[in-house]
Amino acid sequence: MTYVITGLCVGAKHKECVAACPCDSIHEGERQLYINPETCILCGACAQVCPVQAIFPEDEVPSEWKKSIRENADFFAPPPA
Repeated sequence: MTYVITGLCVGAKHKECVAACPCDSIHEGERQLYINPETCILCGACAQVCPVQAIFPEDEVPSEWKKSIRENADFFAPPPA
């Protein structure tokens, strides 16, 4: 399991979460920020400081943002060969 930044971050890209992450797991994409599921330690520090409340544990992502789970994983997937 990991934390997921949902579509609520699109266009906002506040970066308080980047500074709060002790593992440098949060990376900036073109539209929003993303959490690397391989390095996230589930501390929740990012979720506590997000001003738009866009960050959730994977199993608590609201139904309207479930697609964010796949988008987050895809951001870190290796490019197709």
